[in-house]
Amino acid sequence: MTDSPDWRSRRWAATHQRIYDTAMQLFQERGFERVSVGQIASGAGVSVPTFYAHYPSKEHIVMQLPTADEVGALIAGQPGDLPVGERIRRVVPLWFAQWEKDIDAHLARWRVIATTPALRTRAAEFERTTAGMVTDALPAEGTALRPGDAVVVNAYLSAFTSGVLAWADGNGERKVDELVSEAFDALERG
Repeated sequence: MTDSPDWRSRRWAATHQRIYDTAMQLFQERGFERVSVGQIASGAGVSVPTFYAHYPSKEHIVMQLPTADEVGALIAGQPGDLPVGERIRRVVPLWFAQWEKDIDAHLARWRVIATTPALRTRAAEFERTTAGMVTDALPAEGTALRPGDAVVVNAYLSAFTSGVLAWADGNGERKVDELVSEAFDALERG
């Protein structure tokens, strides 16, 4: 019975978590750029190919993207007649509510990003990917996005990232949702 799908999925999840935990510990001890995939794999007791079966790169350990389904579900819950910026503002507290049970883990991830210049820069790539998911999720059935909507989405996602980085830079002293809201306010003031 050890070959059951349930057993395999539990084993996969345990290995995934072990790789994550090992990587985060190494990143916090040595710094992101001083840790190799080989060191992570060795510390987690897995092979390098097993590491790559779980994470496309070491960046993906700390820079996690939402899924298109997660983004779609959040956006779908917002009235389609609201301006794009308002819909995004309404989604953010729902997103952060999902962080509450693991807020320390999210802060640790974002601290690694905030303290690694290459990751701060790479955050923009992940931000654009997420903005694409938001843009894809926005049109209500039978409607089309206005030409400027993608620009608005990208601006709000940039403000979101700025707020989260400010939270990490401040080591979580202030609430992340307050800092993101302030970034949105600054964007709207122009």
